Amino acid sequence: MDAHQESIARRCLEGAEANTMTFPQIVRTLMAAGFEGYMADLRRATITYHLMDGDGIALPAAKMADGIAPRFDAAAVQGAIKEAQSLVIGYTYKGFCAKVMAAGCAGYIVSFSGARAVYFGRTAETHVEHFPSAA
Repeated sequence: MDAHQESIARRCLEGAEANTMTFPQIVRTLMAAGFEGYMADLRRATITYHLMDGDGIALPAAKMADGIAPRFDAAAVQGAIKEAQSLVIGYTYKGFCAKVMAAGCAGYIVSFSGARAVYFGRTAETHVEHFPSAA
C-alpha cells in the first residue's frame, strides 16, 4: 500500500465519522484508489481497508460507549441501513453504528465487487444488504 492509498483510507474513515462523506462517495473514492472492500470490527473499533493484492490497513475508529447486544436482530439492522440509505434527518454514521450494535451487530464486511455488505452478529448470524443501484 502506498502513502496515497493510506491517505485515502484515512480520509474516508474521517469523512464517515464527521458525516462529510456518504457511503456511495466513500465506495467510489476507495474503488478509484484500488481498494476491493473493507471490514468494520465494531467490537474492537477498527476498520480494515483491503487492496486486491492482499495488502491493507487497519485504522482505529471511534469507540462507541455502548456494547453489542447479545442477540442479533436482522430486522433492526436492516432498519438502520434503510435510514442510512435515505439519509434521514439527523442521520450520523456514529448513530448508525450505535443502532446496529444495539441490534447485536458485531461488524460488517463491504465488498465492492460483490456490491454488498454482510452484517454479522456474535454467533455469526448474518444479514446481507445489496448496494442500492445508485451506490
